[in-house]
Amino acid sequence: MEPIEHKESEVKSWVVIFVLLVIILSQGLFAFFVVGDLGQPGWDYRPIRDVPGESPYAVYETLPYPQHVQGAKGE
Repeated sequence: MEPIEHKESEVKSWVVIFVLLVIILSQGLFAFFVVGDLGQPGWDYRPIRDVPGESPYAVYETLPYPQHVQGAKGE
């Protein structure tokens, strides 16, 4: 049995490297120009109070003292 000869092609190797480089650069340019940051949005959400004692949608009743425990004076 004769050994299999491997053909070396420097040109084919450089073509593969160049194609991979073009793919990576095109993905980067796509992300930069199409998906990039467009700056501040044109709307304003305003601050929403989300602490349970301050929220109008609170599930729990507020305690008489600002501690998160029950008992005499929040102790």
